Amino acid sequence: MKIVFMGTPVFAVPSLQALAGAGFEMAAVVTQPDRPRGRGKKVRPSPVKEEALGLGIPVCQPEKVREEGFVKFLRDIKPQMIVVVAFGQILPVGILDIPPLGCINVHSSLLPRYRGAAPMQRAIMNGETRTGVTTMLMERGLDSGDILLQSSIPIGGEDNFGMVHDRLSELGAELLLKTAELLTQGKLQGVPQDHEKATYAPVITRDDEVISWHDRAEDIKNKVRGLNPWPGARTVLGDRVLKIWNVAAPDRSRVPDTGDGCINPPPGCILGSREGGLAVQCGDYPLIIREMQVQGGKRLGAAEFLRGFRIDTGLQLG
Repeated sequence: MKIVFMGTPVFAVPSLQALAGAGFEMAAVVTQPDRPRGRGKKVRPSPVKEEALGLGIPVCQPEKVREEGFVKFLRDIKPQMIVVVAFGQILPVGILDIPPLGCINVHSSLLPRYRGAAPMQRAIMNGETRTGVTTMLMERGLDSGDILLQSSIPIGGEDNFGMVHDRLSELGAELLLKTAELLTQGKLQGVPQDHEKATYAPVITRDDEVISWHDRAEDIKNKVRGLNPWPGARTVLGDRVLKIWNVAAPDRSRVPDTGDGCINPPPGCILGSREGGLAVQCGDYPLIIREMQVQGGKRLGAAEFLRGFRIDTGLQLG
């Protein structure tokens, strides 16, 4: 079966590897144009492009997939299936109608929940205890096509976005390979989604990164987990931005109602060093910051951070 693969970030690489390794004819890989990346903002190829070149697969990088020249390029290839994994552009009907077996998407949620751009992060930020991947037949709507296969994993209480991302990336590759094989054999039919149960996972914005210390400690912890390792939850320490990378709930049996040196501490009040970290009052009870990064500095464990920065008890974050 002749396949065109469309994908861009690291998440899509295992799916490309799985299809190529299974012997499918990979006619072309389509990925986003080379962009400035990293601290130096050097123009670099996408992870999918690098993998495709290593596998000897032709690469195409259209600025916009709606361009007639690109649509003609796909028509001339005559793929039986187009596979889309975190590509980064919405496909027009003119492309969706090309392959006889359809355009197959690997989506990192258990649809119809968490349709949209940031399903993994939103699931963690919302305190979900389970997530997964779905293969679906693409249509004009946003992640609303018929479901082909699904597979799920638990989200542990200490799991962050990076951990869940890596597990779902591998799980998605396994599910995609099974989906492609069953479709080739004519043994798989899509099942319509229950649109009334749909929820959405919009792209992460700058406002989403900001910690409100008035929130419940559990909600703040979920935000920190969901934004680690990108883009990071943040607050303000004095006149500098402070990224918070890891927090833990304290032993509540040892936490006094008033903080260390703080009488009736308000949300965001620093209560001092405690349990190997820096205790901060939240809307209900304190959290222990275990890893942080001041603007312009490196990510540091709390103990190392406090050796270089004096933070007085009673100081207010945010």
